[in-house]
Amino acid sequence: MIEKFLKFLPANSVITAEEALRVYECDALSAYRQIPACVVLPDTVEQIQEILQICHAADVPVVARGAGTGLSGGALPVTDGVVLSLARLTRILEIDPELRIARVEPGVRNLSVSEVAKQYGLFYAPDPSSQVACTIGGNIAENSGGVHCLKYGLTVHNVMALKVVTMEGDLIKLGGEALDSAGLDMLALMTGSEGMLAIVVEATLKLLPLPVHQKIMLAAFDTVEEAGNGVAAIIAAGIIPAGLEMMDNPGIRACEDFVHAGYPREAAAILLCELDGIPEEVEAESQEIADLLRDAGATEVRMARDKAEGERFWAGRKAAFPAVGRIAADYYCMDGTIPRKHIASVLQRIRELSAEYKLGVVNVFHAGDGNLHPLILYDVAVPGELERAEEFGGRILETCVEVGGTITGEHGVGIEKINQMCVQFNSAELTQFHAVKNAFDPKGLLNPGKAVPTLRRCAEYGAMHVHSGKLSFPELERF
Repeated sequence: MIEKFLKFLPANSVITAEEALRVYECDALSAYRQIPACVVLPDTVEQIQEILQICHAADVPVVARGAGTGLSGGALPVTDGVVLSLARLTRILEIDPELRIARVEPGVRNLSVSEVAKQYGLFYAPDPSSQVACTIGGNIAENSGGVHCLKYGLTVHNVMALKVVTMEGDLIKLGGEALDSAGLDMLALMTGSEGMLAIVVEATLKLLPLPVHQKIMLAAFDTVEEAGNGVAAIIAAGIIPAGLEMMDNPGIRACEDFVHAGYPREAAAILLCELDGIPEEVEAESQEIADLLRDAGATEVRMARDKAEGERFWAGRKAAFPAVGRIAADYYCMDGTIPRKHIASVLQRIRELSAEYKLGVVNVFHAGDGNLHPLILYDVAVPGELERAEEFGGRILETCVEVGGTITGEHGVGIEKINQMCVQFNSAELTQFHAVKNAFDPKGLLNPGKAVPTLRRCAEYGAMHVHSGKLSFPELERF
């Protein structure tokens, strides 16, 4: 196969040396590692088609990879498989300010789209915390969100068309530049499919006008419950902020020590709220929200005095993950979503589980849409701590399901949450998921073993094999 690749790819586009392959052995969820057989870095769509045709004919599995910022093990290589890196497809093909669209290749960084669109008075709304590095192709695979997804939606709400290549090497287009397109909504099906159905090679993105006016506020609370009640009060009043974020005291302290954003270090929780729109609307809503938060128990409500202070408020939130990395040897980032009314009770349950597992937790999350990101603190060098962190994380996700939520909001299922899929869905539902996978990829070669568990695995859930601190995944070993 490598000889076949080298017939149309330059030597530096086919990686086989072990030390170079180790760069690709994991994504940002580094607890699971696997060295691939080889990595290919195509420059064109035609090369991608030919790579997939060769692998399809030889029954060799393929895992697509973007920037590697994923947090669920979705880009974990398969034994004796090929990693297809999209890192060289980095062109912004078109910005159309009249249609308000951007056509981009999958390796374009999320932040680059807004940077280029800004000259036209436009921006791309989805903004994950990793937006300085993460790519549009990866965002589509995971249906990424971000701080502003409460008002402007997730990736699925901001993608208008895709060009994808199937495992057989066929190039197809889904969606279009109009508000609706004929046929089944394959576009939404592809978004969030975690690289299991086809490989994105081009995306048409919706651009929005830059807000005319913005206001950012910070509210401090003596209890997490009061902060949760504040979130509920804002949404119940019919106000949809551009962003509404929350963090608990450990998160506040970690971010303040790292970024010096001006957070009140002694607060049990803070809310960050951003409003945008026309000035009159923003001013009226900011006053109403301030009153609601004080009624909910806020000890302080602070409006950013200028753009620089507002940017510092957000800089602390955006830097939450690296900030926590400064205070713990390792951390395990979870991603579950719950109805907003259960924020306080679920956070209380997380505190109870933290005491049970004897592992610290920092809570930073998108409060407006109930998307939790508990960061479980552990040390992989301490025997048994990784296993405890994994089990603790699984209990958090199952708590989310119990209160009517889901096991992921934006990070995907990948390998990390595959057992909790058995809790979220019944056997009939999982069977239908496998049927969809089979329709696109009958041989099961695209990112196999990810996102959707086999019925056998669900039957055996709770009896996972643990070897040297790593979980064994039979679905990945059948290749």
